[in-house]
Amino acid sequence: MPTPDRGADAEAIRRLIVAYAERLDAGDLDGVAALFEHGVFRSAAPGGSVRTGAAEVRRMYDSVILYDDGTPRTKHVLGNVLVDVDDDADSATSSCTFTVFQAAPDAPLQPVLAGRYIDRYTRADGVWRFAERVVHPDLLGNLARHMGSA
Repeated sequence: MPTPDRGADAEAIRRLIVAYAERLDAGDLDGVAALFEHGVFRSAAPGGSVRTGAAEVRRMYDSVILYDDGTPRTKHVLGNVLVDVDDDADSATSSCTFTVFQAAPDAPLQPVLAGRYIDRYTRADGVWRFAERVVHPDLLGNLARHMGSA
């Protein structure tokens, strides 16, 4: 059995965390959903939803407003990223904070959401993937230009 490379595993997981933010900021909603093909996405907000698999996660993003440039005009800033890998179980967990800034065409640059991601991962055939993301939306700003139903 090969010796686990904890550094490489942690880096692969960090890349998943960043991929979510970059795909969402780029307006690649199908790409965001694909990250959860084998996973669950849930909101810890009161009455929050639980979405399982890429198709359900993709529907969750139907209300995201995309502007003329094809993006939601957002930037996710991630911080305090902690990753814990359990090589024996082919599983890992992570947590991080996020702040979403938006500069809609008719509004100034402003923070619209801040919170935490608490994630679980599994490794299958040597590839890390999301098992579950729990979003804790701790601080809400003006989401009217980001989510159509906000």
